[in-house]
Amino acid sequence: MTGNLSFDELTALVDADEIDTVLVCMVDMQGRLIGKRFHARFFVDGGHEETHGCDYLLANDIDMEPVPGYEATNWATGYGDFVMKPDMLTLRRVPWLEGTALVLCDVLDHHHHEPLPHSPRAILKSQIDRLEKLGYRAFFASELEFYLFDESYETARVKRYGDLDTAGRYIEDYHIFQTSKEEGVMRAIRNGLQGAGIPVENSKGEWGPGQEEINVRYTDALEMADRHVIVKNGIKEIAHLAGKAVTFMAKWDYELAGSSAHVHASLWDEAGRTPLFRDENDQYGMSALMKSFMAGQLKYAADMTVFLAPYINSYKRFQSGTFAPTKLVWSRDNRTAGFRLCGEGTKAIRTECRIGGADLNPYLAFAALLATGLAGIEEGLELGAPHVGDAYVGEDLREIPKTLREATAALDGSALMRKTFGDAMVDHYVHTAKWEQMEYDRRVTDWELKRGFERY
Repeated sequence: MTGNLSFDELTALVDADEIDTVLVCMVDMQGRLIGKRFHARFFVDGGHEETHGCDYLLANDIDMEPVPGYEATNWATGYGDFVMKPDMLTLRRVPWLEGTALVLCDVLDHHHHEPLPHSPRAILKSQIDRLEKLGYRAFFASELEFYLFDESYETARVKRYGDLDTAGRYIEDYHIFQTSKEEGVMRAIRNGLQGAGIPVENSKGEWGPGQEEINVRYTDALEMADRHVIVKNGIKEIAHLAGKAVTFMAKWDYELAGSSAHVHASLWDEAGRTPLFRDENDQYGMSALMKSFMAGQLKYAADMTVFLAPYINSYKRFQSGTFAPTKLVWSRDNRTAGFRLCGEGTKAIRTECRIGGADLNPYLAFAALLATGLAGIEEGLELGAPHVGDAYVGEDLREIPKTLREATAALDGSALMRKTFGDAMVDHYVHTAKWEQMEYDRRVTDWELKRGFERY
């Protein structure tokens, strides 16, 4: 891809005065890019070796407020530094920002330079290491949905995020004429991402007015997670530069469709040439390995739901008849189920997890999906028959946790997650989820005021 850069290519562009800024970024617990803007000359002359950041960056809530109660860092430890080590394989242009390149970092302990166990990128890399030892390679793809507004972030704030003008006025799923009206922004997004070394497949209208979907080509799990966070940040920046706003909230409006991040996954051989999920002689084209992988994801789905739906708002999306799942079942080609079989019988055969919202952190979500899938393989789990029919109405079917509180309890009590990721990592993210719940529980919402101001 033309947007990807080697260090030598970057140096040549700096020498030619074509690149003057390098964004040196890590990914926080919320899946956002956090970091510094380096002068490109300093970066190529030595700044690329490492930099530092305050360790509260992996102990903040979404408002960037330091959260008390973490073991990894707190006021008693003085909120010291950690190391941000650029991964030069992620170096790329940022075409929508003048003279700018970007690199992602691994987060290391300040003293012994080992990966921080609660760093999202390190968490995913630990599961990829497990795969390599077993001779597997994982390919992932994540579909991202979002809403585009004929508003800026500033006007949305002034309106208190109510009565906002979406870019469309009616359902635009696959609708060419309506999406042509939005093409000024969407074309810039597709071309901008392509220019940043992220191969874009397509964009399309989604169910909601002004709702969009962007799809990029599948790749290795770590590279896909890296693409995912750059895509989200890039879409926000490109929309902002056009005077528009977007939201990746799982459910921004009660009356409109939620926004998902469906995750596709498959295992291949180490070389990435032979698909290990395919069996031409099977009824559904699924290998025994694939069946155990999906069975593990189903068995432990509740345990990992926090990593697919991390906020209070995430659970507002799980509503019947909305194309968001409510039941923990798998199906062949059925969008009412939590897990779907895609590419049946072909080399492209894969699982699709439909639980995650657009607000998920891809590193945590991918790691959890790999951990549960590998558990299914290790335990030799058998996959039951696919669900047939409307999964919304199946009263005897297992349900996706209905609230963050329920999902947090499942993660906290999960022997598998504690065995796989360690108590420190699980406790860290349980604390994150409990803080999110507490912050919501003590707030008075607009809904309560409108309902009860006069009537109570």
